Amino acid sequence: MLSNLGNLLLFLSAFLSLSLIYFSFQCLKESQELIHSKIFQISLVQSTVILACFFTLIAAFIISDFSLINVYQNSHSAKPLLYKISGTWGNHEGSLMLWVIILVIFSFLFLIKNKLHPKKFRLYTLIFQNIIILGFLFFILFNSNPFTSISPVPKEGLGLNPILQDPALAIHPPLLYLGFVGSSIYFSAAMAALITDYSDKSFALSIKNWVLISWVFQTLGILVGSIWAYYELGWGGFWFWDPVENASLLPWFAMTALFHSLIVLEKRNLFYFWVIILCLMTFILSVTGTFLVRSGILNSVHTFASDPGRGIYILSFLSLLIFGSIFLFFKKYCAKNYSINSNSKETFVLINNWFMMFYLLTILIGTLYPIFTDALTDSKISVGPPFYNAVIFPVVVAFLIFMAVGPNTKWIKNRFDNLINLIIIAVVAIAINFAIFYFFKSYTILSNLIIISSLFLIISSLNDLIKSIKKSNIDLARIISHISFGFLVFFIGLNHNFSIERDLNMRVGETKKFHNYQIKFKNLKLKDYDNYKAIIGNLEVENIKLGDKKTLNPEIRIYENPRTLTYEAAIKTNFIKDYYLTMSNIDRSEFYNIKFQKKPMMIWIWISVLFLTLGGFLRIFKNAKNN
Repeated sequence: MLSNLGNLLLFLSAFLSLSLIYFSFQCLKESQELIHSKIFQISLVQSTVILACFFTLIAAFIISDFSLINVYQNSHSAKPLLYKISGTWGNHEGSLMLWVIILVIFSFLFLIKNKLHPKKFRLYTLIFQNIIILGFLFFILFNSNPFTSISPVPKEGLGLNPILQDPALAIHPPLLYLGFVGSSIYFSAAMAALITDYSDKSFALSIKNWVLISWVFQTLGILVGSIWAYYELGWGGFWFWDPVENASLLPWFAMTALFHSLIVLEKRNLFYFWVIILCLMTFILSVTGTFLVRSGILNSVHTFASDPGRGIYILSFLSLLIFGSIFLFFKKYCAKNYSINSNSKETFVLINNWFMMFYLLTILIGTLYPIFTDALTDSKISVGPPFYNAVIFPVVVAFLIFMAVGPNTKWIKNRFDNLINLIIIAVVAIAINFAIFYFFKSYTILSNLIIISSLFLIISSLNDLIKSIKKSNIDLARIISHISFGFLVFFIGLNHNFSIERDLNMRVGETKKFHNYQIKFKNLKLKDYDNYKAIIGNLEVENIKLGDKKTLNPEIRIYENPRTLTYEAAIKTNFIKDYYLTMSNIDRSEFYNIKFQKKPMMIWIWISVLFLTLGGFLRIFKNAKNN
């Protein structure tokens, strides 16, 4: 029954998208009232139908309806309710449903929130958005249908990958998709703007909040994924330059460049075609990430099962988006000779964009190069952290300095009347860095420069805050975001340079010492849970110098559905450091491999990103209030 209902709602959604495209073209020739009646009604019904379709799939997972192949392959009757629900989008077919829901809701919200903008611009945006919706609906219906039935009906399901049974992974995909898929609406708006020649600052006003919304949720999605990787994958890090991690970061760089460029378009009516390029690029990179994840050409813990059919469809759809948008862009493109003073805010925003494009291209090449070498030479190579660190980190130093100086420049033409102030800030940053070096020792010249430049940005932004308070003109969103980014780089630098890591092979009852630390392996205990069995270690970590003792309980978990072994880290967190411990058995012997790490300032990395997104939210609220 749920299979028939789900398929009926999917076909109805496709019909409604076709209807919206048809009536939108009709409305281009007819009266204004038709927009607020028929188009609005169809869009509202479309949103309702696709939500009903998704809740039907959720219901199938909750009641363990194994007559659906999707539920059978990704759920189990003994699974906790939270993971039954999150299992809805924890697979390829269900996650595509989430894609379509966000596409439809953004389409509807853009229609009702942009009433003051020209009729043709809004209608063409709706048309392009529904072409994208149809593309994904056809993909779901004919290639990745979550409502495909199975007969005879199995009595039990295969279960969900245990490493995906996690609260962070329950909310990670919806957050990330709001960023990924949210970029579709300004892709559609950019295409509409090209067709209708909507090129003044009103275009910037029409999309700036949509860009910020997608950026905020993309940032939160990346944050949650990083936290999950930190405690779930057992390697003690939060970013490994994994190809699928990179796929989420690529559109983030384009979004960041885009909302900075929109400021210039709004204030000075410059960079229009560059803004259009960034709108198109952001969504194309999002679909590229989807292709990489779902085609099976990448090997990663994050990827879905390999299916060439899926890959070919998404590649074809991606090619259509790329060539269609490029054709329309060059058809409408006309060169404009901008007269920009090299010492102005416009120039500093442009420099910001150059940095974003450098990071984007570096990561794109590092991600795609192994794929091309594998296809062309049949030889597998990997591009890992050493490449990205060597290429990106030196450039970060210059980026942070420009990021600190840029906000204090003026539009059109600037005078460097705050040069002495900047020199004082630089001296303070260098002094703090040398204090850190003196007390903690041992880090490289590049690390020194990164710490100094991040401190330069932090102190400059705090100085801006003080001056703004005196003038009663506080750009709180920008200041919070820039300070947070400075702290993010600062704490990553400290974490990278002052972490301690040690691998030990230990038996129960054994004690080992290293540096100022002592680890005592006290005992093991077995415990049964509804969803798995656990071997729980009881280890005491002591900082001998400080007399600080912590008990940590790493686990080896044994899942039955599907039969899987996972290693769960034990983490003790405070505001200064994390103690991080994992335990794994060595060939069923009496020895266990104990991996210990001390990770300084780890919690401040997460807090910095949260405040970074807070700056984005504040900007959205400020824009909404001003509009």
